[in-house]
Amino acid sequence: MTVFNRPLQSEEQTRTKILKAAQRLFAHHGYDGTTTRDLASKAGVAEGTIFRHFSNKKAILIEVATQGWIEILTDLLTELSEMGSYKAVAQVMRRRMLHLHENADMLKVCFMEAQFHPDLRDRIQTEVISKMTVVAEAFFQTAMDRGIYRQMNPKIVAHVFLGMFAVAGFSHSTILEDGANPHDMKEMAEGLADIFLNGVLAKD
Repeated sequence: MTVFNRPLQSEEQTRTKILKAAQRLFAHHGYDGTTTRDLASKAGVAEGTIFRHFSNKKAILIEVATQGWIEILTDLLTELSEMGSYKAVAQVMRRRMLHLHENADMLKVCFMEAQFHPDLRDRIQTEVISKMTVVAEAFFQTAMDRGIYRQMNPKIVAHVFLGMFAVAGFSHSTILEDGANPHDMKEMAEGLADIFLNGVLAKD
């Protein structure tokens, strides 16, 4: 009889499975509503395996949320760097909105859990938001130097843009109605971009 041995799962693969399971469970049941036993069952590993990779459940939450923010903002800043025109903000926003909708679980963990865990919020601010703001600030400073955007504090512009992006990310569960179609998302993206680029005051 021939016995086929399945290859052993690498440590990195196991860690990834745990993080993906955590993202799903934290998003749907919340951090407090998820036990390490739940995580182990969802990831298909022994509960002891979780603690071989992470010191505790909070460490898992911090990694899920921090890496989620890094992925979200890295994608956004990549889009900005490839933007054909400094005025093409609406197209970037719409593509990001479509992408974020596909990652609803990650968004819920990144945005919601940070509200209830100051240590997580501080970690995200220090390791992700601050660094990404610097990159966005340089991008907008270049637009100002070229005379495309009016001269103002580029750091404030970067914060406003990232905040607008956060609103777009949650538009499916807050601003837009359930089942919003691509036209609704396009209108939302164009509206945000218009306010960002032109403000809300009537021109003299």
